[in-house]
Amino acid sequence: MTYIIEGSTGPWEIVVGLEVHCQVVSKSKLFSGASTTFGNDPNTNVSLVDAAMPGMLPVINEECVRQAVKTGLGLKARINLESVFARKNYFYADLPQGYQISQFDKPIVGEGTIILDMPDGSTKSVGIERLHLEQDAGKSMHDQDPKYSHIDLNRSGVALMEIVSKPDIRTPEEAGAYLTKLRAIVRYLGTCDGNMNEGSMRCDANVSVRRPGAEFGTRCEIKNVNSIRYVMQAIEIEAKRQVEVIEAGGEIVQETRLYDPRLGETRSMRSKEMAHDYRYFPDPDLLPLVFDQAFVSEIEKTLPELPDEKKARFMRENGLSAYDAGVLVADQEKAAYYEVVAKGRDGKLAANWVITNLFGALNKLEVPVTESPVTAENLGKLLDLISDDTISGRIAKDVFEIMIETGNDPEKIVEEKGLKQITDTGAIETAIDEVIAANPDKVQEIRDGKDRMLGWFVGQVMKSTGGKANPGMVNQMLRDKILG
Repeated sequence: MTYIIEGSTGPWEIVVGLEVHCQVVSKSKLFSGASTTFGNDPNTNVSLVDAAMPGMLPVINEECVRQAVKTGLGLKARINLESVFARKNYFYADLPQGYQISQFDKPIVGEGTIILDMPDGSTKSVGIERLHLEQDAGKSMHDQDPKYSHIDLNRSGVALMEIVSKPDIRTPEEAGAYLTKLRAIVRYLGTCDGNMNEGSMRCDANVSVRRPGAEFGTRCEIKNVNSIRYVMQAIEIEAKRQVEVIEAGGEIVQETRLYDPRLGETRSMRSKEMAHDYRYFPDPDLLPLVFDQAFVSEIEKTLPELPDEKKARFMRENGLSAYDAGVLVADQEKAAYYEVVAKGRDGKLAANWVITNLFGALNKLEVPVTESPVTAENLGKLLDLISDDTISGRIAKDVFEIMIETGNDPEKIVEEKGLKQITDTGAIETAIDEVIAANPDKVQEIRDGKDRMLGWFVGQVMKSTGGKANPGMVNQMLRDKILG
């Protein structure tokens, strides 16, 4: 679906490219042995290399290289057997070397593709331009002292994968779907934890507007947005700002901007540097990074089943819709939970209970599926109780509520509360006879052709049995009794 901004002079289209920084899952940094543990006291995860002491030389971390290659394979991207580390020169207080070791014209991973799962069940391909390895900068802390800024170098030198998309994204929703899918892929691979709150996944959005189908306009980069929702908001707000500027006779200046979610606006941060301003050149302390196809093939053997493949399998084996399968595979833990519930059972019924009932309850509790009070095994048992007619679907919802509150086994709950479905024809017949005797006028209405009244009788019998009578048996027996 095309997203159009209706300006005063006509329609405008958004063009978006995303640059996502993913912190590599590794115990030590890209060029030093210092720890990468999050949350340690400031300046405790710092080696002499990270602090840029004179004479210190970087040494490449092989695990970080493996993780980058693994991510490239997960993105169906070209792996470059030779890549080069370059120095990206700029001055900032939290960059002790005065340059960042990154990759410029020869990255470790080339072009790839991500398939977006849209809410309406459709898909869209977005191209990956490149993935390169680089070291993170430190962190400036402005709230420690009224007069001075403090520097924490714990993050300095931590390995990042910068994943750059092609400008194929056209709506805020597509940007959200792209980030959701990318985060799922790196989490499945175990190459990045995708935690935007801790800064281990950060997004820069390049936004421009154009007349539909025209040449690309001048883009502005919105820097360091730390949630998927904020990225979507920032794109929409920035695009509308650009349309207003152009239609008022102004010109878009290529610059870096910040998004303020509190005020709902983007603000200019600095004019955008072009690549030559960074004076990139190959790092003289690091040889080109070279490995062979056998190294890549070994990593390829370790790849797990990724979201797209899992989604296709869920649709094929369990008869799920594209939407339901997409919801379940968006998170590895959710997919694993569902597989336990669905094993040997009706896949569609399992998906309905997991997506609607379980996820709905967990959202209210604000807990992830890994902390669900209802285990996958117990939810599976609940479905078995429905399937073998021990309880009705309506009673199952009551049992589920108790399971959410207590975490108890459903069989135990049904036994203790006396919730077993009544399938004894004698007991059901007694309840039916009582309802019929009390409502002769309504019985006559059914006999006169008002079939809809039959549902009312079913409801009354269910009510008189506390919802425990088998609804199918009640329906059939009422028909036999009233209509002969």
